[in-house]
Amino acid sequence: MKLKTCLAMLALAGAMLAPAHAESPDDWINLGTRVHGGFGAFIPAGIRIGLDALERLKAEPRGVSVTFYNGERSPCPCIADGVMLATQASPGQGTVQIAAEKAPAGLLAVVVVRDRKSGQGVRYAVKDAWMAKIADWNKTLDPMGRYQAAMSADALFEVEPAL
Repeated sequence: MKLKTCLAMLALAGAMLAPAHAESPDDWINLGTRVHGGFGAFIPAGIRIGLDALERLKAEPRGVSVTFYNGERSPCPCIADGVMLATQASPGQGTVQIAAEKAPAGLLAVVVVRDRKSGQGVRYAVKDAWMAKIADWNKTLDPMGRYQAAMSADALFEVEPAL
């Protein structure tokens, strides 16, 4: 019995030390649920933004810094948790900051992701108009449905180079 417990603890420790690079939707859902405490549709929206930023910046996970601006209508900065999962940026390492100032009017969130080496950045804006749709996904879809909806939604965000 002790051997089983020891092996289980080693497996859990290995999983926790492994990079947060998930390779399947189920992995993202499990990771998001474990870290955030649930898997509402704001989490995969953030994952999508984070993955897109890594691709655009040609950056590795942990190679970026993130500044998140919450909108007036946003219930919480849940999108930031999704971005954090995808990029492996973290408040504890000083690479994720929730800005004290709000996103501009009409925006649910603004996320600025910068490559830590080059300083190059991208700015993502999610319009307030998405609030009703995302809330509907949370009410009507299971976690896999939320993941798929957020990952495939046309024009979920606008992206431009960060100044």
